[in-house]
Amino acid sequence: MTSSSKRKEESHLLNGGVKQSTWSKAFCSTAVWEEKDEFLDVIYWLRQIIAVILGVIWGVAPLKGFLGIAIFCIINAGVLYVYFSSFQQIDEEEYGGTWELTKEGFMTSFALFLVVWIIFYTALHFD
Repeated sequence: MTSSSKRKEESHLLNGGVKQSTWSKAFCSTAVWEEKDEFLDVIYWLRQIIAVILGVIWGVAPLKGFLGIAIFCIINAGVLYVYFSSFQQIDEEEYGGTWELTKEGFMTSFALFLVVWIIFYTALHFD
């Protein structure tokens, strides 16, 4: 029996056969992801939440230019990498490798970050 199927069986028994919601699995380090798309959706939406939070912070603290974009990219990619490799401890190869998980939803979160950053910066720092 492989370790992932063993984990699935143990998780199912611990829950009493009850299926966990996606978001409760997202914040549980021992979660078992039976569907690949479910975990990819969590990665996608966590990235969008990070984009909104960082966009607001960057707009309030008048951060400008390439430095703001570079810091966003590093934080966004870094937080999600730590999430799926250390917290969830998933097998990256099941999802196409580390790079596939790292870039999942990145461009949409980047666009969202830019919109939120511009709106907050413009609203608070007009001259």
